[in-house]
Amino acid sequence: MIRVAVADDQALVRSGFVVLLRSCDDLDVVGEAANGLEAVDLVRCERPDIVLMDIRMPEMDGLEATQAIVESGVDTRVIILTTFDLDEYVYGALRAGASGFLLKDTLPDDLLSAVRVVADGDALLAPRVTRRLIEQFVQQPEMPAAERNPALDTLTERELEVFAAVARGLSNQELADELFMSHATAKTHVSRLLAKLHARDRAQLVMIAYEAGVVTPGSRA
Repeated sequence: MIRVAVADDQALVRSGFVVLLRSCDDLDVVGEAANGLEAVDLVRCERPDIVLMDIRMPEMDGLEATQAIVESGVDTRVIILTTFDLDEYVYGALRAGASGFLLKDTLPDDLLSAVRVVADGDALLAPRVTRRLIEQFVQQPEMPAAERNPALDTLTERELEVFAAVARGLSNQELADELFMSHATAKTHVSRLLAKLHARDRAQLVMIAYEAGVVTPGSRA
């Protein structure tokens, strides 16, 4: 069973997600939260596998709640619920450790699939959507420059190729096809990148790649 918590300040939206999730035999809703503070407390008590987190909530927003959850060390992955290009906090949520994003108008089947994908460890939802979100934010002139990750210097030429492919939103199978390797080899390379760069998941690999200039906004998808 995949244990899921839902955090959204709109009761009707929250209830809709809960009903949908509970319609599946492999998903178990362990609680609901109406704001970020409640979400953090819920995660500490129930330790769900996944939290569906609205980014705009009273008391504590989704960004602060995500930071608190990640810093607490619990093995819970956060999926941000976003209105896409209207949320100025999306980039910050990625840096805080969010594992991916769902658009508020996501189709029900796609939402359920996304929860399973993240719970299975793939972490990055709708890669090209997430990539476009990052592109928007790294192009903003007020975005502070991040310090270069020294672990980048330890990557082999092949690992850099895989790193760039991941940052462009390619799945393991897509990067395997592009770089002429097996799916298993691609998965191994991604696992090594996560370990070397101390990244929580693929979403953070994308963020690190853009900050380091390994890929740039508008790179070929």
